[in-house]
Amino acid sequence: MLEVRGIETFYGASQALFGVDLQVGEGQMVALLGRNGMGKTTTIRSICGLTPPRRGAVRFLDREIAGLRAFRVARLGVGLVPEGRRCFPNLTVRENLVATARGEGWDLDSVAALFPRLGERAGQIARTLSGGEQQMLAIGRALMTNPKLLILDEATEGLAPVIRQEIWAAIRDVKGRGQAILIVDKNLKDLLPLTDACVILEKGASVWSGSAAELADDAALQDRFLGV
Repeated sequence: MLEVRGIETFYGASQALFGVDLQVGEGQMVALLGRNGMGKTTTIRSICGLTPPRRGAVRFLDREIAGLRAFRVARLGVGLVPEGRRCFPNLTVRENLVATARGEGWDLDSVAALFPRLGERAGQIARTLSGGEQQMLAIGRALMTNPKLLILDEATEGLAPVIRQEIWAAIRDVKGRGQAILIVDKNLKDLLPLTDACVILEKGASVWSGSAAELADDAALQDRFLGV
């Protein structure tokens, strides 16, 4: 479904990515891992057209999308849950969800079934929600685009443990429906049991890829590339 090959991305004259490779198959969940500042969010921005790569290839559904504007990438079926949630603060929960709705499948009722809190707070202004509720809203908003590929950037960062578990339960549910997912998260304990494959970045380049089981069984590898 998604194939990223050797992308190099710059912010002005400063190079951030030096060759990132990854693949996501249909119905597959792939984790993009690495310490802070290693290029995970820039990789996502490169895929989504927010910071287009200068070199390399990004193919989605057998179409080259590197260089396409972000709204065109979204229309092709890439749904992004960005780091920091970025809900529309002055709109209600319902308005946030309806604003992005397209296609068939996910709708207000199915999102409310996935996150009952959103159904209960449909008329509430987004900025008044808790951080965890805003994260649920950001995920629901992305699902309302009925994406072929869902990208989650730090979906559980900074949340209370009970809210994190609700988010993980929802991700498990979404994956169980056959949704292809590319996810960035630091919580290996919850992440790896759900993940089919992992890619690790170091200083803006892919340095390891393999199954979640391989990574889970290799403490030295985790310590080398993911340890504090």
